[in-house]
Amino acid sequence: MRQIVLDTETTGLEVSQGHRIIEIGCVELDSRQLTGNHFHVYINPEREIDQGAIEVHGITNEYLADKPLFAQVAQEFFDFVNGAELVIHNAPFDIGFLDAELKRVGKQFPPLAQVCSVVDSLILARGKHPGQRNNLDALCSRYMVDNSSRELHGALLDAEILADVYLAMTGGQTALSLSDSDGDSDGSNRGERIVRLGQDRASLPVIEPCAEELAAHEAQLEAIAAGNGGKVLWRDLT
Repeated sequence: MRQIVLDTETTGLEVSQGHRIIEIGCVELDSRQLTGNHFHVYINPEREIDQGAIEVHGITNEYLADKPLFAQVAQEFFDFVNGAELVIHNAPFDIGFLDAELKRVGKQFPPLAQVCSVVDSLILARGKHPGQRNNLDALCSRYMVDNSSRELHGALLDAEILADVYLAMTGGQTALSLSDSDGDSDGSNRGERIVRLGQDRASLPVIEPCAEELAAHEAQLEAIAAGNGGKVLWRDLT
């Protein structure tokens, strides 16, 4: 299954008030493995960014002045996500903004729900942890995902972190992030520094019990049987 973990940053909170997308970050999973493929772009929103939003993500109007318009990256973005399952934290927010941007470009782009399935990781987290905080920082703490580089929100960084959280939340730990040997500490090659557990590992040695250990084991089973009406689950399994 091809999945795209996606996040956006915007000029403000309400798409109904004309707020726009200023950053899109996506990372690709294939069969629950990070592929290293990603889509990332900053966008000139053609409007001012709310000060409150700048305080969250740190992206300024000046920084975006020379960035492409959404219409210039729309086809590349659409081709990257088309047909995939999207994993998004608080999906209605991001999907609402993305659909509004695609609609502005033209009728050639349908709503994303028509070409992608969507998993809302916030709803998933609330189902697994009712009554608890389930924002991304709280989930990182709960699932021991390193988010120490996350001083401000950023679409690509948050998508990478959400991918780790989603994999942990839906199937246990599937990857071990190790520091690389070439000094890259900015996370730009994050996907290349993933060591997959279970790949190319030597077979574990099997150590057979000795006669004394077997006798002690059998004595323990007899003691369990004596206190449990003769029933011993271990013997039923074997």
